Amino acid sequence: MVKKVLIANRGEIAVRIIRACRELGIHTAAVYSEADRSALHAKIADEAICIGPAKSTDSYLNMRAMIAACEITGSDAIHPGFGFLSENPSFAKKCEQCGITFIGPDSHSIEMLGDKAAAKEAMKAAGVPVIPGSDGAVKSMEQAREISAKIGYPVMVKASAGGGGRGIRIVKSEDELASQIDAAKQEALTAFGNDEIYIEKFVENPKHIEIQILADAYGSVISLGERDCSMQRRNQKVLEEAPSTVIDEETRKKMGEAACTAARVCGYKNAGTIEFLVDKDKNFYFMEMNTRIQVEHPITEEVTGIDIVKYQLKIASGEPLDIKQEDVRISGHAIECRINAENPAMNFMPSPGVINSLFVPGGPGVRIDSAAYQGYEITPYYDSMIAKLIVHGKDREEAIAKMKWALSEFIVDGVYTNIDFHLKLIRTEAFEKGDYDNGFLNRTKLI
Repeated sequence: MVKKVLIANRGEIAVRIIRACRELGIHTAAVYSEADRSALHAKIADEAICIGPAKSTDSYLNMRAMIAACEITGSDAIHPGFGFLSENPSFAKKCEQCGITFIGPDSHSIEMLGDKAAAKEAMKAAGVPVIPGSDGAVKSMEQAREISAKIGYPVMVKASAGGGGRGIRIVKSEDELASQIDAAKQEALTAFGNDEIYIEKFVENPKHIEIQILADAYGSVISLGERDCSMQRRNQKVLEEAPSTVIDEETRKKMGEAACTAARVCGYKNAGTIEFLVDKDKNFYFMEMNTRIQVEHPITEEVTGIDIVKYQLKIASGEPLDIKQEDVRISGHAIECRINAENPAMNFMPSPGVINSLFVPGGPGVRIDSAAYQGYEITPYYDSMIAKLIVHGKDREEAIAKMKWALSEFIVDGVYTNIDFHLKLIRTEAFEKGDYDNGFLNRTKLI
């Protein structure tokens, strides 16, 4: 087992990792920017070190500073959390070169799967269903026109190095192909430093379903079931639930097997998530693989009883998986709402400020993952998440009922939040019936 972990992140995920480390008897070192001196993760870790100025490029994205912090604190491992450096193959490689255990897959897997076009080709070769589209990155406008005409409009233009809903454009006809490709390439270059794009068939009204996997260094790969992440606004997840209302046992088994195949093909180790689009006929298509812990991992933990972060630490320490596929059981239903400091009435504008008072709900089946506290300042430098509110019930009906009263009891004073927006969302007929798709929030006005 690793002895001391430097947590190369901030906020609720840093707190989550610290807690998992403590349960395993692992010492922790936190890093913080000048803007995060009073952050909870910096207060509760065994020790904390300032990593640089508020700007993330000078702090949480500063690879040299992270490696130096690891050496100063005597940490033998780094956990990158999600976002920031978590899917940066160069950072993982620097850790490997310095003899630091990177708690995640190796740099080769991150690099291969980070290129969405290359990942798609690897999945096709392994027999995993993929959405029809270009073979790798599109090199010219002429090629783009040929591919789009062949697979038929509408098509999606997507950044090869993309993620988080950026670098994506829907093209409904050839007349708008060139302008949408230019826009996607510019956004991709700004966000990822790589303007390569690929094209795939636009699957209309799909469900966004992801499969959580764990893979050790000895060839064992297991699936922990699915999460339904279809409730999205502008390609950004808002609410997630597990299991999905549209996935039956047969489809769940097929998707799980496809996800495990995908991991084996890539020689993948540690926790990972394979994302699929599922159409109305329950055909599923590989979309991408996330090589990190996911924001929404708690709902899988709630329905399986498996602590994914602990297993990340154990796998990185060289331990084999002590659970087999037949040991995984889905029990009950879980829902997660992302509580953000933002104003839905002002197009979800971020709402930085000081939390003057805070009351979080509790009770059976209610979980809060957060780094917020009364007097905590939400700065404008990072994401606006205040907390993840997770509920677990014996079935979906009970989980929805719990979420309704939990949201009603959640009080945050001092900043705007999206709590009322979530309440309106879960009260819609579409959500209560589980009859929604990726485009639901873009078509529905709740505020």
